[in-house]
Amino acid sequence: MTRRTVRIAMNGVTGRMGHHQHLVRSLLALREQGGLPLDDGTVIWPEPVLVGRSAPRVRALAERYGLDWSPDLDAVLADDSIEIYFDAQVTAAREPAVKKAIAAGKHLYVEKPTAAGLTGALDLAHRAQQAGVKHGVVQDKLFLPGLRKLRRLLDGGFFGRVLSVRGEFGYWVFEGDWQPAQRPSWNYRAEDGGGIAADMFPHWEYVLHELFGPVRAVQARVTTHLPRRWDESGTPYEATADDAAYALFELDDGVLAQINSSWAVRVHRDELLEFQVDGTEGSAVAGLRRCRVQHRATTPKPVWNPDLPSTEPFRDQWQEVPDNAGFDNAFKAQWELFLRHVVADGPWHWDLWAGARGVRLAELGLRSSVEGRRLPVPELPR
Repeated sequence: MTRRTVRIAMNGVTGRMGHHQHLVRSLLALREQGGLPLDDGTVIWPEPVLVGRSAPRVRALAERYGLDWSPDLDAVLADDSIEIYFDAQVTAAREPAVKKAIAAGKHLYVEKPTAAGLTGALDLAHRAQQAGVKHGVVQDKLFLPGLRKLRRLLDGGFFGRVLSVRGEFGYWVFEGDWQPAQRPSWNYRAEDGGGIAADMFPHWEYVLHELFGPVRAVQARVTTHLPRRWDESGTPYEATADDAAYALFELDDGVLAQINSSWAVRVHRDELLEFQVDGTEGSAVAGLRRCRVQHRATTPKPVWNPDLPSTEPFRDQWQEVPDNAGFDNAFKAQWELFLRHVVADGPWHWDLWAGARGVRLAELGLRSSVEGRRLPVPELPR
């Protein structure tokens, strides 16, 4: 057995998602299982090197896990032993850091949105392509158990002709006055790159693109339901970014996808994210982990009568899709594919071009809301 060490500069992992999902539950979890084995017997051993703007926080995290660290991104990128640059910073800081990593010849794996606007996202994709580095964008929801089961149903022809997709995402994010908010305050300031459309439309783009086909048109309405919030220090501030987005996406073959995203909604569903897919032969409701189906042959025949109470147990009339396989952490599953891509040229298509599609959809959604009209989604220029 040959160990192949891969040193990875990780920028922005002092935040909740970067720390828990990318560092602990992905790369450190790979180390705990003995590395990532390849078919030829080689084992990939990820070696994170933490970097960030807050030296005390980065040092504390590195010491906690026994990792190397540095407050100096330029010095880390100048280190020839570093092969991959990973970025989970706030969106506003991502683009200049990724440009530096490309110039240093590092392979790239970045969170989305990849840039604050389409021009910047396309620029990063062009730069990476010209530099000949491998590049990837986190598209974690594709690797969630519920959506993997949904993919299985699609691949097996369960739905017949898909008619529509309805998505519900969100939860109540406390304002921060009488209970601490569950999300950082920059999410609600447009000047800092916040906004639910910029955050979530890139997710919806890759989910729809991968499972049902490319988005051809969008009509959206975004709003700020809660205009006043309190930051981490308890100071009130004006929420200048949208905290809810309601969108209709048009796909190929007449498929319509309606997705509501909100940080000002109270949850009355089984999971924080659910998609209902209706087709001529059957329907499914997929969440983060679960997926339930109702086939055409077992569909009941409700009758509308508002004068009588409904006695049908509608939720009980659906069948659970079995796991049939073990499902690992979604972030870890994609990290494994990217590491295989870098080391052994394994298959990969979730690149910076895919990331640019997500940024473009967010831009068009916001523009659609301002202009109050449906907008076509053109092919991505390359």
